[in-house]
Amino acid sequence: MNDISKIAQKAILQPQEAMMRMGAGKHSLKIGIPKEISFQENRVPLTPLSVALLVACGHEVVLETGAGEASNFLDRHYSEQGAQISFDKKEVFQCDIVIKIAAPTLAEVELMKNKQVLMSSHQPSLMDLKVLQALMKKQITALSYEYLKDEGGHLTVVRAMGEIVGATSVLIAAEYLSNVFDGKGLMLGGVTGVPPTEMVIIGAGTVGEYAARTAIALGAQVKVFDNSVYRLRRLQNNVGSRVFTSVIQPFILNKAVKSCDVVIGAMRATNGRSPCIISEDTVSEMKPNSVLIDVSIDQGGCFETSEVTSHDKPVFRKYDVIHYCVPNIASRVARTATYALTNIFTPLLLQIGEKGGMNNMIWANQCIRSAIYLYQGMLTNKDVAEKFNLPSKDLDLIIVANQ
Repeated sequence: MNDISKIAQKAILQPQEAMMRMGAGKHSLKIGIPKEISFQENRVPLTPLSVALLVACGHEVVLETGAGEASNFLDRHYSEQGAQISFDKKEVFQCDIVIKIAAPTLAEVELMKNKQVLMSSHQPSLMDLKVLQALMKKQITALSYEYLKDEGGHLTVVRAMGEIVGATSVLIAAEYLSNVFDGKGLMLGGVTGVPPTEMVIIGAGTVGEYAARTAIALGAQVKVFDNSVYRLRRLQNNVGSRVFTSVIQPFILNKAVKSCDVVIGAMRATNGRSPCIISEDTVSEMKPNSVLIDVSIDQGGCFETSEVTSHDKPVFRKYDVIHYCVPNIASRVARTATYALTNIFTPLLLQIGEKGGMNNMIWANQCIRSAIYLYQGMLTNKDVAEKFNLPSKDLDLIIVANQ
């Protein structure tokens, strides 16, 4: 045996290197945007200019007629940028990727085809078992905005909407303090020689931070309460000015609530119901015509007196306190919210196309994997599995096994 044969034989016996996975190359996507049918959902996931960018990159966008009207985007704005306007809802739901704002209804799932990709909101606490089972039966790969993270590990959609809701809640309070809405007749803030408006914010998360920023900018006197010293310290640093902060001590909190002009409840629960912080007795002792805004109403509310209201009838009075308890405050400023959402979704869709489809994107991107709660009909989210007492599978293991 010559030297070359010996070398070759030795090489065969050595451990061989694994073949590295290569990118699948660009992939043309067919994206469907249905018109929202959920109550008072005014947002749309993509703006006309975002559609233009997707079309320029070789993707196809099918938009149901009237999908953007609530955000003041007309069909012609989309068609001029290359979108196909469809009068048939079923045609939109037959696209490879369906992207919408609200969670799908059972009727919408029935319009979908097998093995589609669905991108939508889908809070585990509000999820319907029948809808989930219908999605699983059709082997849908579904992504939830509530779990979608950015490169820094932040919940990017939740944070974007939290910024909008925080700032908007202060502007809402300013409206209901005025005489126009039978309020106290106060200006939110203060002028020379007049004591500033007092505001209490319960919760130092994103909503609380941006509410504090806006209120301070208007000149209000702000007090922020939270159970986490870390969140209070972060808010203090991010706001950039001294603001009263305190952990939730019932005596101190109740005293502040009774003497203030505005209370914003922004306590969120990771799972299940938000904590009820303020009792009915405390609300009954608040100053007449004070304004109470419960941002956490979609999770049950921070106040014992809270009841769900709508954009058509946003307030009610109890103990002569004005209660604003609309669950979807971001839809009040739908165009701004749409711009914030399209800044997140457009790069994501472009990446999915560049990676060669959603499966390759899931393989390559840990942030996307964290947002997937269904993979080809298999339940992969532990929170959802625990809620419905269903078995879940590890998405990482599924992806590796399918390669």
